[in-house]
Amino acid sequence: MAIHMVKTIKEERLRWVKPIAEKQVKLIDVAKVCPHSKRSLERWLSDYKKYGEEGLNPKSTRPKTNPKETPVHIKERVVELRKETSKCALKLSWELEKEGLNIHYQTIAKILKKEGLTKKYRVRKIQYKYLRAVPLPGDMIEIDIKYVPKKLDGKRYYQFTSIDCASRWRYLKVYDEYSKHNVIDFFREVIKLFPHTIKAIKTDNHATFTNRYFGYYKSDLMFPREHALDTFCRKHNIIHYLIDPGKPAQNGKVERSHRSDQEMFYNRNDFKSFNELNYKIRLWNMYYNDLAHCSLNGKSPNQVLLLVN
Repeated sequence: MAIHMVKTIKEERLRWVKPIAEKQVKLIDVAKVCPHSKRSLERWLSDYKKYGEEGLNPKSTRPKTNPKETPVHIKERVVELRKETSKCALKLSWELEKEGLNIHYQTIAKILKKEGLTKKYRVRKIQYKYLRAVPLPGDMIEIDIKYVPKKLDGKRYYQFTSIDCASRWRYLKVYDEYSKHNVIDFFREVIKLFPHTIKAIKTDNHATFTNRYFGYYKSDLMFPREHALDTFCRKHNIIHYLIDPGKPAQNGKVERSHRSDQEMFYNRNDFKSFNELNYKIRLWNMYYNDLAHCSLNGKSPNQVLLLVN
């Protein structure tokens, strides 16, 4: 004789409740042999009479409300600020503190994730631990060049960028040519404007910055000619470091700042002329240097420079 084995919770409950509902046995007699409590049998019987077999499906015991849940108006304000500013959870918590709303940044991160407003990044499986010395302003300046996304009057322009690794202070300037002369002119202005002595710079291996991979004559392989930027650095006692080829992450701070430029400046502004671009990028540079940074624990680059002074 084949024996039917129950496969679901609903079938198990139906097996005990159905004979009682059809008045084949009494509930009190079933409770004596049933592994479940009499109270459970009464509850299942009541649900079976009201809703039929579907009433025997297990229901979630999770509470429908939480007394510690973040109020709806705060959630709406978090979502509104995120859409307006595209700032991270930590910066949003600082903004809300100014409005008198004290909410932890991890709570804000959960709200953003639930609303689908977070970015998905590649997760690294291997975590490396490094011992890092605390840099001082001027110890290392990263320099790079970014294409201005849109042409003006059919002409391409270039954004020259320098960023101090310690304070995240930046200086931006737009040129109409990608040349050694403009790099030196730009770096001369950085030295003039930066309030500390610059000890070293770091660039990629483009021919605008170095002759390491480009610009050598075949007869000069043993004694390559010095690049104009290297000559300028030597005269000012500044060390010029080069990143490894194909490793832009080694110039990570300036690369990350370029992403901020694209997302928060170029994607939100239109330019009709070079003068308008030059004017707006100065305002953006001033705003960036006064912006609170997560890596600086809520301080702005200008505040960090003042603290060092």
